[in-house]
Amino acid sequence: MSEQALHITVLLKEGVDALAIKPDGIYVDCTFGRGGHSREILARLGPAGRLIAFDRDLVAIAAGREMNDDRLTLVHAPFSDLDIELEQLGVGLVDGVLMDLGVSSPQLDDGARGMSFRFDAPLDMRMDTSRGQTVADWLADASVAQITEVLRDYGEERFAYAIAKAIAAARAGGAVETTGQLAAIVEKTVRTREPGKHPATRSFQALRIFINQELEELTQVLPACVRRLRTGGRLAVISFHSLEDRIVKRFMRDGSRPPQLPSRLPVRAADMPKPPLVLIGKAVHPGDAEVALNPRSRSAVMRVAERTEAAA
Repeated sequence: MSEQALHITVLLKEGVDALAIKPDGIYVDCTFGRGGHSREILARLGPAGRLIAFDRDLVAIAAGREMNDDRLTLVHAPFSDLDIELEQLGVGLVDGVLMDLGVSSPQLDDGARGMSFRFDAPLDMRMDTSRGQTVADWLADASVAQITEVLRDYGEERFAYAIAKAIAAARAGGAVETTGQLAAIVEKTVRTREPGKHPATRSFQALRIFINQELEELTQVLPACVRRLRTGGRLAVISFHSLEDRIVKRFMRDGSRPPQLPSRLPVRAADMPKPPLVLIGKAVHPGDAEVALNPRSRSAVMRVAERTEAAA
């Protein structure tokens, strides 16, 4: 069975519906993955339509090349390079941007990637294995304070300090180089955890988010998305982590409000500068049927905003 068959795209119809596809429009899929959303976008585009799809994962890019669709342009780059890459492609404004954040099922289920404690493998966790530092490399030199900060800030791990000390102590007997080693250290340190959740869940999540700079990438790309959207264009973002969703929610909320002026400034409401975004509907969550089919979708939330004619 192919990876595409094994991978279930979350909020597939809802995500593409949110873009309100125009047959001749230009769209960006910031997170190609295994192409679920991209395939649906292409199915709704006409011959003159165009889709630019980003992914940091070389395996995902290779899967995309098998689609053999002239309307699809694949870009091996982090989506924070959106402005640079669109400029190089000669693309100005676009009609919609879709982001499906986090890690994909094929990445989690490939033990060699080192993203899951279900497999004993090299402690890598990079989404782009062609560049950057692995988690094992970082842990080899990081201080207790640095490890504590990452586990606390990116994983909301309340035992961050104890885990960091345990990792530092374990290093005295040799490098922490595998997922099995790290999971065992955390499991021995964390005595209590939510029912049904492995003690190392938050630590693995935190280290993955940190080593891939996922929150920083998201914060950087959102303003670029708004600048690139033409009037009426849609931005749809699917998040799986509370920290991601918090960034998206605040960005869209702030972008849909007029600028805050001094309270005593004599300006009529009609003369206030218009905000660059307008919120579209409420947050969308997977239905019971989708969660039953794909339990990993249960934490997903999608937020959508539309570009106004106001300056970004």
